[in-house]
Amino acid sequence: MDTIVIPPTESLVVTLNLNMEPDFLEACLDVSKQPGNYSPISSTDTLVSTAASFLNVVTSSEVIPRLADKYANAYTDFYGSKTPCIYKTGPEWHKRRGNQAQGIYRAARPIYNHPIRPFWLSIGWSIVAKLDSLKVDWNAINPLAYADAGEANPFCPFVITIGVEPYSLLYDDAVAAGDAVLSILKDAGFPDIQVAFIESRLHRSARPKLLSFDPPLDPDPELRKDFSHALGLPIAPLKSPYFEGTGALYFRLNKDNDRVALLTCAHVARPPPLFQDPTMTRKKTSMAREDIIALGTGAFEKAVTAIMKEIGDQVTFIEGWTKSLKKLGDEVKGEDPFRTDQRNEIKNLIEMARKKIDRANKLHGGVTKYRTTAEQRVIGSVLHCEEIEVAVGAHQFTKDWSFIEIDREMIDWESFNGNKIYVEGNQTAADFANLMFPRATDRKKFNLPENGLLQAFGVVPESEFNKPQDLDIHNMKALLCTKHGRSTRTTFGRVNGLESFTRHYKEYDIHKVSIEIAVLGYDTSNLKYAKFSDPGDSGAIVVGRDGRIIGILTGGGGPTDETDITYLTPYWWLEKLIKEKFPGCFLYPRVE
Repeated sequence: MDTIVIPPTESLVVTLNLNMEPDFLEACLDVSKQPGNYSPISSTDTLVSTAASFLNVVTSSEVIPRLADKYANAYTDFYGSKTPCIYKTGPEWHKRRGNQAQGIYRAARPIYNHPIRPFWLSIGWSIVAKLDSLKVDWNAINPLAYADAGEANPFCPFVITIGVEPYSLLYDDAVAAGDAVLSILKDAGFPDIQVAFIESRLHRSARPKLLSFDPPLDPDPELRKDFSHALGLPIAPLKSPYFEGTGALYFRLNKDNDRVALLTCAHVARPPPLFQDPTMTRKKTSMAREDIIALGTGAFEKAVTAIMKEIGDQVTFIEGWTKSLKKLGDEVKGEDPFRTDQRNEIKNLIEMARKKIDRANKLHGGVTKYRTTAEQRVIGSVLHCEEIEVAVGAHQFTKDWSFIEIDREMIDWESFNGNKIYVEGNQTAADFANLMFPRATDRKKFNLPENGLLQAFGVVPESEFNKPQDLDIHNMKALLCTKHGRSTRTTFGRVNGLESFTRHYKEYDIHKVSIEIAVLGYDTSNLKYAKFSDPGDSGAIVVGRDGRIIGILTGGGGPTDETDITYLTPYWWLEKLIKEKFPGCFLYPRVE
């Protein structure tokens, strides 16, 4: 008689009494075992809201001989960020020696209250003019300090990093340009400031309602969050769902009506190169809609993959606990109480895991049934998209914003949280407390965000950008910040006190220089918080530790398609532009 072989996953479904098809469980287990951002839905790369993402990644194996042959420290100066250095002036930065020596992770730090403050913008514009006269194709000029990751004091108190496109600047030309910049600094009375030329690219990252989001009542908030109306909503245009960004803040358009708009970047709402003229205002309902969806292609795949991974992980846990339970055996009268407690604990863990699997399976079923097509995820349409301009007004900031009008029927307004930012999920309440309020004196006036939701309200004034009042983990004053974005979720950082000079919008044929504010990752010894954003986070709102609004994230720069430094437009300036176009609008009221 032939033996009937039961496939392993089918056996698991029976053994664990799971309400799902064996093939689906097998797919979940495969996802659970995959490293990185594996997606079972599509094997194609996900594009974000930047033309730079179409460019090929330059791997270190291609460029090390080209750069290190001329400049020996090309891959040690900024080790950890994958940022290649063409040339740096000043003394050599310390490094470990030997062919097998491990690099020292470097961390960019903000600069505050430096004597250069009153003269910085004037000096910066002189550097811009000199680089342009030398035909240097630069994209960012950042005034920074550098420390070994996790160390309190920077080993380099001031270096101006000048980003250039990969392969665009030869070593000898970098040396000549470096000498020219040093001459400007020396004439201004700052001869000790160093200059580094780095290779870097600028990145511009009947329907079902959005789910409610209430962490205390939602046992799996991290899985539900992206399908909800929670702030930091991943969005994309319906016609180009692979250009993805993040929603910033909710606004009421007028006190006399119930219309609600979501603030984001113009380059997210009408991304290049699809719109040669990004400017538009939908003044009448008879005008054609430009629909916006919640979760573009990449965000949807990522969210579904997370659900499947959770199922696979929990099944794997149950298998391990079941083996432990068998080793303990059945309960015997008079056995060691510790053995009894251990058995009961394992049984409780297995039961909790079963419930997690059941909830995740139901969420997956609802998502794949009602939200699979992009049309099912439409949440509103472009109400206004501002023309992208750089170097606007006296402050020379970037104008890049848009309003998305939310379709009223897409939100359950009874459960709507308004402008509350979820600062947990991939982080913990302890992470927020330890990084945002690390000093004992600050803890006395600190209240942990209720249910992990930080209310955004108020504005950080211009004066506080260079004279911050927060204390970081090294007991140094800094403007500490957080955000929740489509790509990197909740992150923590420090806002720089000196402005950066950038060129972001080549895809719009805009080559003018703009002033932006840099946000740096919050480096610690374990490097867990070193990255603040990635492409796809464009449009996210950045707030202080107390919830006051700092700015809207407009992009970032770094090696090829990664982000090393994040840029924002300050909200104290942007709010005035929004009020000019929509004088009756105001931030959605606080929800208690």
